[in-house]
Amino acid sequence: MKTETRLKLKRHECRVPGQATNFTLFALSPRLRLVLCTQSHSIKETVRFGARHAAVGVEKSVMAQVVIENLDKTFKGRKGESIRAVNNLSLSVESGEFFVLVGPSGCGKSTTLRLIAGLEEIDQGTISIEGKVINDVSPKDRDIAMVFQNHALYPHMTVFENIAFGLKLRKCSRAEIEQRVGEAAEILGLKDCLDRKPEALSGGQRQRVAVGRAIVRKPKVFLFDEPLSNLDARMRAQMRQEISKLHARLGSTMIYVTHDQVEAMSMGDRIAVMKEGVVQQAAAPMEVYRHPANMFVAGFIGSPPMNFFRGTLIRDGDGMYFQEGTAPGAVNGFRLRVGNDMAPRLAGHAGEDVVFGIRPENIADKSSDAVNGGTVEAMIEAVEPMGPETYLYANTGAHSFVARLSADCGVEGGRKVTLVFDMSKAHFFDPATEKIMVDN
Repeated sequence: MKTETRLKLKRHECRVPGQATNFTLFALSPRLRLVLCTQSHSIKETVRFGARHAAVGVEKSVMAQVVIENLDKTFKGRKGESIRAVNNLSLSVESGEFFVLVGPSGCGKSTTLRLIAGLEEIDQGTISIEGKVINDVSPKDRDIAMVFQNHALYPHMTVFENIAFGLKLRKCSRAEIEQRVGEAAEILGLKDCLDRKPEALSGGQRQRVAVGRAIVRKPKVFLFDEPLSNLDARMRAQMRQEISKLHARLGSTMIYVTHDQVEAMSMGDRIAVMKEGVVQQAAAPMEVYRHPANMFVAGFIGSPPMNFFRGTLIRDGDGMYFQEGTAPGAVNGFRLRVGNDMAPRLAGHAGEDVVFGIRPENIADKSSDAVNGGTVEAMIEAVEPMGPETYLYANTGAHSFVARLSADCGVEGGRKVTLVFDMSKAHFFDPATEKIMVDN
């Protein structure tokens, strides 16, 4: 495949042959806003960066509120069918906030980010930055910086030259370039790497160079589109910390897209869980974890995910109970008493089908000091030691579930055991709508 790197400035071009990826950059105006197009084989992605002529250092960056109202985006499929990627989405990202969009592949999170950046046209709705609607504002004038999964570094340039490239195109002075690149390198821990080329860098260092190329412009808003997906687990953990430290240091508004709930929980001030173009819940990470709005959120956030049991709420004497539904031909399912604090809130649902949810860490073995619990007998199908803890994969006969126990629980596979469910941590969902009815 013939590849090239082209720089277009008023139709002036240069070429760097023999690279594995194509790069095309355009200087679009005297104030230069950078547009980077990358192409690898048949895959093409366009990245537009906003730019500002301002020094970056350890001082706080410009912050901006981002407000999204009733946003819609529909694409045409291969057969002409309509694919609604973003469906009536409304969000407000506060100034200086680290906001995470999280969800499975195809949920619309990256499309939302591209709509903010101006890489896709909006079908309906509005996007505002600092109170100004930017629907019709060119990407180069939105004053944003975007960091992608693909680092898109120039292999023939050093780290210094990669970070400084946009500044050179903007005709910044040598002294200013050196100052701004030096400050960015100090922030990102790249001072010892400035003379290296990308091939001599680790994956994490390359990603930091891509971030540095963004922060030298000190934009109002940073956009991150799954920037850590190509890194190994250890490097991802390190980069999570570094990006969080960068946010604390700069104080910038950052919108971060990921499918990894660990990244979302550990990095975000708030997170928005998306499914099929719709925000299911937006709140602080632990609020989402402890009080999920529906079964999708409960099952997506948390590892292992929440366990679900289908059954019926019954009143027996002065108590309210959850009666597990059984599989055809199975013996009677387990029965658990609903906690006294939840029972009054569920009183109106007696006799109705419900879904009972409980997280693996709220299940213990019978020998533990668990309180507020009811016992359940289950067959252990597999035991997964994780070092500091052990996962038990169990089955009641009607439902499979996971319990997270201590490392020294001593439970073996292939045996029937009695486990304790902490009913003070129970969640009850409507099986028809999958929305939360009552939780702890």
